[in-house]
Amino acid sequence: MLKLLSSTSRQIHTHFTSPCLRVANESQPNSLLKSLSLLTGLTQRNHKSPSFYQRAFFCSDSSSGDGGDGGGIVEVEVRSGASETEAEGGAADSSNSSAIVPTSPRPEDYLTVLALPLPHRPLFPGFYMPIYVKDPKLLAALQESRKRQAPYCGAFLLKDEPDTDPSVVTGSESDKNISDLKGKDLFNRLHEVGTLAQITTIQGDQVILIGHRRLRITEMVSENPLTVKVDHLKDKPYNKDDDVIKATSFEVISTLRDVLKTSSLWRDHVQTYTQHVGDFNFPRLADFGAAISGANKLQCQEVLEELDVYKRLKLTLELVKKEMEISKIQESIAKAIEEKISGEQRRYLLNEQLKAIKKELGLETDDKTALSDKFRERLEPNREKIPEHVLQVIEEELTKLQLLEASSSEFNVTRNYLDWLTALPWGNYSDENFDVLRAQKILDEDHYGLTDVKERILEFIAVGKLRGISQGKIICLSGPPGVGKTSIGRSIARALNRKFFRFSVGGLSDVAEIKGHRRTYIGAMPGKMVQCLKNVGTANPLVLIDEIDKLGRGHTGDPASALLELLDPEQNANFLDHYLDVPIDVSKVLFVCTANVVDTIPNPLLDRMEVVSIAGYITDEKVHIARDYLEKATREACGIKPEQVEVTDAALLALIENYCREAGVRNLQKQIEKIYRKIALQLVRQGALIEPAVPVAELDAEKIECVETSTESVEVNSKKQNNEILEEAEIVRTDQTPEEAEIVKMDPQPNHVQSPLDQPTDSKDTAETEGSEGTKAVDKVLVDTSNLADFVGKPVFHAERIYDQTPVGVVMGLAWTAMGGSTLYIETTQIEQGDGKGALNLTGQLGEVMKESAQIAHTVARGILLSKEPDNLYFANTKLHLHVPAGATPKDGPSAGCTMITSFLSLAMKKLVRKDLAMTGEVTLTGKILPIGGVKEKTIAARRSDVKTIIFPSANRRDFDELSPNVKEGLDVHFVDDYNQIFELALGYDENEKK
Repeated sequence: MLKLLSSTSRQIHTHFTSPCLRVANESQPNSLLKSLSLLTGLTQRNHKSPSFYQRAFFCSDSSSGDGGDGGGIVEVEVRSGASETEAEGGAADSSNSSAIVPTSPRPEDYLTVLALPLPHRPLFPGFYMPIYVKDPKLLAALQESRKRQAPYCGAFLLKDEPDTDPSVVTGSESDKNISDLKGKDLFNRLHEVGTLAQITTIQGDQVILIGHRRLRITEMVSENPLTVKVDHLKDKPYNKDDDVIKATSFEVISTLRDVLKTSSLWRDHVQTYTQHVGDFNFPRLADFGAAISGANKLQCQEVLEELDVYKRLKLTLELVKKEMEISKIQESIAKAIEEKISGEQRRYLLNEQLKAIKKELGLETDDKTALSDKFRERLEPNREKIPEHVLQVIEEELTKLQLLEASSSEFNVTRNYLDWLTALPWGNYSDENFDVLRAQKILDEDHYGLTDVKERILEFIAVGKLRGISQGKIICLSGPPGVGKTSIGRSIARALNRKFFRFSVGGLSDVAEIKGHRRTYIGAMPGKMVQCLKNVGTANPLVLIDEIDKLGRGHTGDPASALLELLDPEQNANFLDHYLDVPIDVSKVLFVCTANVVDTIPNPLLDRMEVVSIAGYITDEKVHIARDYLEKATREACGIKPEQVEVTDAALLALIENYCREAGVRNLQKQIEKIYRKIALQLVRQGALIEPAVPVAELDAEKIECVETSTESVEVNSKKQNNEILEEAEIVRTDQTPEEAEIVKMDPQPNHVQSPLDQPTDSKDTAETEGSEGTKAVDKVLVDTSNLADFVGKPVFHAERIYDQTPVGVVMGLAWTAMGGSTLYIETTQIEQGDGKGALNLTGQLGEVMKESAQIAHTVARGILLSKEPDNLYFANTKLHLHVPAGATPKDGPSAGCTMITSFLSLAMKKLVRKDLAMTGEVTLTGKILPIGGVKEKTIAARRSDVKTIIFPSANRRDFDELSPNVKEGLDVHFVDDYNQIFELALGYDENEKK
């Protein structure tokens, strides 16, 4: 911080201990005499003090007003004591005061000085600056100079480091870097022009400097501490009466006064100079303006280096003008902020006054009363249905709310708690639908098939109708993806006239999502069940819990265990949420859970649910679903009209068989959407979209006249154009008859106007049809098996039937897959034969269970062969290789046991397996056939492969009987308990029967 010193006598009387005074009055011819006279008067007034000692340094201006050098440094000592020899008279005092003035060198006599680096701003003559000296040698040299009555040094601004931005402030890093500079490195970093500075005070590592005159470095004398030779600079001669210089100085003074009015930053530095600012000489005025400005160090250094007084004034004027602009911006910012704050305060006070007035008049109550009234209004309609223990808790919380301050955190917790308690539908139930026929109609409208699920819902409605009241149930729909588990839940809610709420628990690992958070936690919320009841507004909604087989488990607990209470019919009548902490009755809620597999559901949770399996759709069902549901919805979504496209049944069947064999219809929907998107693009490219015709009244008069005068030309051109359009618009297919192929005409020009020759004679009919019909016809795009690949690409699946007639050692089995079921060939061949070389190799990515089944089948086959042909030692002397295609697909499970035995026996007995036969079943070492799973999926796979005869275990007879008739149609199914029955069906024929 720079500070300018005062020269008035008032400041000397008040602050006579100041170490340095600058005389600013240029009218005095000898500033030294004036200072001595002031000081003499000062000592005479204080001679009564028993012990008085003062020292002051007076420095004259660096240059006199006429350009000559004048003034110097004078050290004055004033002493007063009780000594009798010193107190004999006033004349003696006067002589003593004159006698102690030493003849010390003047400032211009110092030609070798210590170089002191200034990191931030240059030091101007007449101002002081405190700096910190970190170099101990330099600090010791400064202290030594001050003791030797030579308290002067050179203050030079430090140059910026190369490749650095001078406007970026680096803070303490720059001070650290300065202390590291020594000797020649420091010398090279100093600006040449600096200031001769007087050392006034040294306190620790802080040194206070006062600037006197300008210096220029000539050469370096010593490095540590850095000492340099300097030349004392004087201002260039100038004319005091020059009008330009006077005008520039007056403008500087005027601008400085404006700055001081708007900014109080420098007011304390110049408050004693505002009344004498007209007495400044021009060089000092320029230094004064540059020193108090907020310019950067390079701009201030430029002012310091300038010796031409007029140029220096111009530079200073630019700096103070910029300071003035900054002051205006500061004032505008402060005014804007003050207006904003005052406006908000005024609005706040007015609102508070308005609240007080309304409260006095009874027009409005306070916030707490309003909240209590709102909560009580919620309770009134259902107060009789709310349990007593819940009402008691609500009343206690309302009383507590009135006692709490609105600004406390407990107030917000209580308010939120009451909000949830009063928002729940206590005893509020929706009217259910007990009409079985209406429910059946709704279910059939939304879904095709799914007989088991629909039947179970109709049973639920029938029981509710007989009892007169419905209860909640927990149903789990299990099946592969895309079979409609989630969408059937929404249809069930519509059929039952219940509100629907769905939430997924796939990957859920936090118990609080089910049971809620404790109210002590910040941001606590109730669980999903309480949120559901608040959202739907009834106590008997249908809640669909999706992906219940994919529950997670983390450090916050096990959500599957938390669901045990919610999904238990014996416990959910008093379901306790951690946030509400009061029992809730959810026994009337119908829970529908969905899962892909039930194996991953914990057994205690699975035991609480009624599992309804959805095996998937057969081909016929998929065709109906695609025709009645998917195609219609996709056509509307793509903006295509029914008359514009036709997808044949053969194309739809090929799409299902070759592209969409999954159990569900999600992939089928994607493929149909793909077909219709390509059709939409084709229609747009052909310009076949229907567009309104241009009204005849809007035709240009000149065009109509041209048509009337050249009728023949129009007729010829029209025929020619129609022939060209006819050739472009024809869709001819080799597999269609002329009657089936629809050949239409279309107008390729969007704004084509029909000529008068083509217009109907009845103008009234034309006017009625205008605006509703276009002049263009539409091509019907036909999608059949011949061009299906153009829309959906190459087939993904190929025929599952590899052999028309399976060779020796090959048998067709049936397997369950996530896609709904598939045929599985078991192939066995002979590797080598010799005494005692019986062995078995297995390939085809078989799992551990399937490998064990192969070993069991090999053992059972040896026993059966010995019983049928005792002399046949084929298995004992033959090394066999069993393979299950496809090799890239992992396979596991026990249901291929009987198929493997048949494959072994077919190879050993050199007999072909009966044609169009498939089998499945687990076998034991004694040849017993055990039940298997996936009866429907395996039956569908058999139908897809044109299998006529299927062998199932007898234990699966009931599962097969429950299948729909269209699934079982045309199949010859045999149920067996022992493998000998399978042997008779597959291999127990004679040669005549084979032929």
